[in-house]
Amino acid sequence: MSASDQEGLTPDDVFDILSNHRRRMVLYFLRQNGDSVTVNDLAEQIAARENEVPIEELTSQRRKRVYVSLYQTHLPKMADMNVIEYDSDEGMVQQTDRTWSVDQFLTTNDQAPYPWLFHYAVLAILSAGLMVSSLTNVPVLGDIPIILVSFSTLFVFVVSGSIQYWVYRQRQAEIPFELIEYNQ
Repeated sequence: MSASDQEGLTPDDVFDILSNHRRRMVLYFLRQNGDSVTVNDLAEQIAARENEVPIEELTSQRRKRVYVSLYQTHLPKMADMNVIEYDSDEGMVQQTDRTWSVDQFLTTNDQAPYPWLFHYAVLAILSAGLMVSSLTNVPVLGDIPIILVSFSTLFVFVVSGSIQYWVYRQRQAEIPFELIEYNQ
């Protein structure tokens, strides 16, 4: 690995990569599909989005136009900067450590995230207080069986975790602004 491979990307490198819509789409689809994806799948997804049609309705010409530009131009450029790992013989594209360093420059959500850490801290404190009250027979709260307090606490944590996971999946499924608008 050369010294330039170990260094971070310069802002100019990042903006050069992000200056092209198809390269942004590659990063988006890698983020959505996990560690690796085929060039064919990328070409289909990008062509479908650019032409605003389902993949099944793509013509071979539209698919090929995107495939050729990815194969010849965009993927090699991204691989040269080590933003992706690109095996042209196998037709595979994989994320690298640098993929995420570029990804941070893509659209961020201006909406403040829900304070899950605070949420769970409050739940833990309330749960502990209820359990201690139940065990020490504090008036009214001491009448609640400890088993009911325990199962209620568990239920609230499971529901909270499920909601947090659902919100996370919804945010992952959102299409970033820079991918919604396409100008050829």
